[in-house]
Amino acid sequence: MADRTVRATAEATSKKALYNPYEGRICGRQLAESVEDFLQRLPPLTTRVSLEYPWIFVANPRTGSRPTDRDGAGFTPAAEALLQEFTEKKEAIEIQMKGKAKGSITRKLTPLRQGLEDRLLSLARETHFTSGKWMLFPCPADVNRQWAVIAPAVVNGELGTAAKVAPNDGSGDQSPRVICVYTRDFSDLEDVKRVLGRLAELGLAKKNEGGIYYKVDAFTELRINTGNVWGLKPSTYSSKELLKGKK
Repeated sequence: MADRTVRATAEATSKKALYNPYEGRICGRQLAESVEDFLQRLPPLTTRVSLEYPWIFVANPRTGSRPTDRDGAGFTPAAEALLQEFTEKKEAIEIQMKGKAKGSITRKLTPLRQGLEDRLLSLARETHFTSGKWMLFPCPADVNRQWAVIAPAVVNGELGTAAKVAPNDGSGDQSPRVICVYTRDFSDLEDVKRVLGRLAELGLAKKNEGGIYYKVDAFTELRINTGNVWGLKPSTYSSKELLKGKK
């Protein structure tokens, strides 16, 4: 009797501990849904993007990460103020050095730009806006296969806190899809490397190929993309750098 009570309590605790931020959302895997059923229900190659399906999501149900409404509070206005401050300094330097070689202006701006990046990342940590993701860009013909490798690995706790894949937006077979594999904290380099290492073991981040990149969600929030007006690097880590020295 006592043993049954202990087992029942353990089972209840285990179920209670499960967490799914996408529960009740048709675009995400549900706790009662097997990974196989989820993959069959929402194959990214053919699932059309819509208001109901902006992305296809899967979460690690046993992650210790529990986002709150306070996470990231105050980040965006403070970060935008930093970007505006940099823009004003940049414009002043360009006016002051008008007619000078472009390289001279770049050398003058480089420490300011590095300082901006450091301050933005520091602000993200202070406001608990620390999530980030490894980004993969499979061709449409390979997106189902890669997603079928990533989804069960996320659910089993082998990767990060969650993952998402872009559905079919009707752009055809030439445009790559996007898969994001999330980690809880970009400053936890050991965990960022661990997730990358597992992606490499799964054949999704090979050292000698093009490589994949890690972007903090704070930079996504600020729309810091390739070619941004501040000259900031959109990504914080690359697989080539972190896998250096590994076979």
